[in-house]
Amino acid sequence: MTLDQTVARLTPLLAGVHRLGVAYSGGVDSSVLLGLATRVLGPANVVGVIGVSASLAGTEREAAHDVAAGLGVRVVEVATYEGDVPAYRANGPDRCFHCKDELFTRISDEVVQRLRLDAVAYGENADDARRPDRPGSRAATEHAVLRPLADLGLTKADVRDLARQLGLPNADKPAAPCLASRIPHFSEVDPTKLAQVEAAEAAVRALGFADCRVRHHGDVARVELLEADLDRVMEPGLRRRLVEGVRAAGFRFVTVDLAGIQSGAFTLPLVAVSHG
Repeated sequence: MTLDQTVARLTPLLAGVHRLGVAYSGGVDSSVLLGLATRVLGPANVVGVIGVSASLAGTEREAAHDVAAGLGVRVVEVATYEGDVPAYRANGPDRCFHCKDELFTRISDEVVQRLRLDAVAYGENADDARRPDRPGSRAATEHAVLRPLADLGLTKADVRDLARQLGLPNADKPAAPCLASRIPHFSEVDPTKLAQVEAAEAAVRALGFADCRVRHHGDVARVELLEADLDRVMEPGLRRRLVEGVRAAGFRFVTVDLAGIQSGAFTLPLVAVSHG
């Protein structure tokens, strides 16, 4: 689908919306939504809203500002306090609900009236909408947050293609789930663990690995890499530097998962049981 066709289909979905807030992370989905909204409403009538907490990596925050600046869109940061919510810290399979609920509540309370927004939207795509491990979707429904990409039936592949058509610098950027997703469910989420994960992943990326996850298992860091990088990481000098970098983040032991990067590895098995 071309960019012009997508904008034409989006326009009636935003009928009656003059100023739109986009819950914005700097990922490809929310960046494309930001870019499409500017085509419909004009950049002066679109605001990207970033929720800032310990679960957002500093590099992701900076990159998000850069992408929005390229689109000419204003960005507003709101502090979120999901870490104060016991159910979020408990880290059950519904953790994302409590995080999104906090974000959408903060946007409603602090941003909507101040910036005279008519609506708020977020970047759920059609593939995400079909997955059972996305409890944040329920929070969007409860807060009447729009999901235009999913409503248009845009898949992850469609969104990537539109990102290229929009000329976004993050069009081929790997998915970057929040840092809390690296902590196994029912192991408490706390700022120390989140900081360890952020530092460890920065050390891995500094060695030239384009994508990675560092899963937090107490003293053990389980490093997930792209399958194409699994042979390379076994090079003695590189392996030694990876171990040193991850240990410097506060872990005693460092493992590399031979299965590679696994999206939803902690949540999917639990929600599959509950839906069985």
